[in-house]
Amino acid sequence: MAAQTVATTNDSADTSGTVDLGPASGLSCRECGERFALGPIFACEICFGPLEVAYDLPSGDPETLRKQIESGPANIWRYAPLLPVPADVASKPNLNPGWTQLVQADNLARELGVEPGKLFVKDDSGNPTHSFKDRVVAQALEAARAFGFTTLSCSSTGNLAGAVGAAAARAGFRSCVFIPHDLEQGKVVMAAVYGGELVGIEGNYDDVNRFCSELIGDPAGEGWGFVNVNLRPYYGEGSKTLAYEICEQLGWRIPDQIVIPIASGSQLTKIDKGLQELIKIGLVEDKPYKIFGAQAEGCSPVSVAFKAGHDVVRPQKPDTIAKSLAIGNPADGPYVLDICRRTGGAVEDVTDEQIVDAIKLLARTEGVFTETAGGTTLGVAKKLIESGAIDPCLTTVVINTGDGLKTLDAVAPTTGMSAVIRPNLDSFREAGLA
Repeated sequence: MAAQTVATTNDSADTSGTVDLGPASGLSCRECGERFALGPIFACEICFGPLEVAYDLPSGDPETLRKQIESGPANIWRYAPLLPVPADVASKPNLNPGWTQLVQADNLARELGVEPGKLFVKDDSGNPTHSFKDRVVAQALEAARAFGFTTLSCSSTGNLAGAVGAAAARAGFRSCVFIPHDLEQGKVVMAAVYGGELVGIEGNYDDVNRFCSELIGDPAGEGWGFVNVNLRPYYGEGSKTLAYEICEQLGWRIPDQIVIPIASGSQLTKIDKGLQELIKIGLVEDKPYKIFGAQAEGCSPVSVAFKAGHDVVRPQKPDTIAKSLAIGNPADGPYVLDICRRTGGAVEDVTDEQIVDAIKLLARTEGVFTETAGGTTLGVAKKLIESGAIDPCLTTVVINTGDGLKTLDAVAPTTGMSAVIRPNLDSFREAGLA
């Protein structure tokens, strides 16, 4: 049903076979393997499983490809030969995200008992709208352009709304995005400032997502590209660039351990896909690696399933300060379980108090101010290091997906001025600051 409604909704889109999305050769069902032509569809017509992009990946000399990548632009388009985008993508109006810092976190490592030089933070707060969502939206925008859409939309817990608004503004698209009505004010302002339409839905993210699925099946949604619904196969590929960058920044090496936040679970599954592709085409050595997923205790359906040994993820009603991770029914949850188990990793969760402590820890040790999603990820990494699940002697990368300025409310109650003094030295000394 879902695939059929999408097809009828997008009659105006260009699916004629002349679509140029570079090495992308079609769409493949993750469940049954059925193949489909490139188009704005996201569910298999045979088994209703999720679709993902299939490729004709480069098969030549890996060293030649490596040099081509290294000479490319300092953004995700350096990896255009591995992404569903046209070869001239870098010349099109786009936010050009990516190539963010991989911070060698030696101060943090000392605090956590990790061997020096082994702990890194991939800091995606340096993207144009200060979250990793710029990567996936840039990717979805190119698909929307290829399919002839005129409006860019999404369901969002905040960061995605801002990324869509900004990307649409740059590319000359109309934007209309949908969010839960009670999001953090910083994320509301950032999503609204780009001039598109921002619509609050009474309910949580899962309610917002259901509404967007209904809109896709209605004539009112004709010509709309929902980046995380009918463009989802292309959108998800943007997360692969995190894997590409991490490996390149480590000298074309796969890290031994990666800790990744879980909202829908798509980012984690696509990072794994990116690592597997790098191995397949010979850009990195084939070696074992472990992937760990991070959730907040107040929205931890995947963590609960992992610990119970279940393959089915039971939905939860979110109740956590980590609102960007507050997806109670994560679409990729079962695939996250498969990957973490296959690689020997785990899925863990932390309390809201531990999230706040981790935000402060990262800021105090490395000068990186992360939002609550990053606090969740570091909090879980700390917990797993202390339990022995993460080896402190192996190379570990923790993903920071966004900027702490977006979630000030989380730390404001326990963070503020050290003292208020009169403008003289006596007052300075009386406050114990000398």
